[in-house]
Amino acid sequence: MRDNTTSKEKLLKKVRKALLEKRDNPYPNLEDLPLYPPDDEILEVTFAEQFTAVSGQFVFCEDEVQFIENLLELAEERKWHKIYCWETALQEVLKTYEYPFFETDKDFDQADVGFTLCEALIARNGSIMLSNANAAGRRLSIYPPVHIVLAYTSQLVPDLKDAFKLMKHKYGSQIPSMITTVTGPSRTADIEKTLVLGAHGPKELFVFLLDG
Repeated sequence: MRDNTTSKEKLLKKVRKALLEKRDNPYPNLEDLPLYPPDDEILEVTFAEQFTAVSGQFVFCEDEVQFIENLLELAEERKWHKIYCWETALQEVLKTYEYPFFETDKDFDQADVGFTLCEALIARNGSIMLSNANAAGRRLSIYPPVHIVLAYTSQLVPDLKDAFKLMKHKYGSQIPSMITTVTGPSRTADIEKTLVLGAHGPKELFVFLLDG
């Protein structure tokens, strides 16, 4: 008797048979495997290398005094006059050293710099994890042409999954409604394949990393 079953029907029959047969997962630990090969470098070095490779500007500071000194020098060099800072913890640092900043959104359209904290620094790809859980919200890291992040070595993690673990430990079940990762300043090459910085957000991105 001639078999009139089409190739498609034969294939579907094999798929159905495979679905009905229970088999052990051949890769039970796949999700726990590292995304990247082992890296012997310390996290600070890995992050700095990856961050600067995507046009980020990295400054390591031993303490708050050195941080303020670097910030003053940079602001004078770049002629920044309107630095906006809305997060209480960051405001306290700036107030301790009498560094001037705007703590409201008055004249926000004229802002030179948005100054924020972050949730984590992801060393493997030089990314910064941000959320809207703090007073900086969604605007401060996006609208001004320059975004400065103050971070601490305790916030450095190897991979993205480690950053999410840090977030879960910090917020529990109350995860912020916006979690995003920023890798370098805003960029696009849509027009004539020419790379343009600052296309949809800050043109410059700085990370000041403090030990602690």
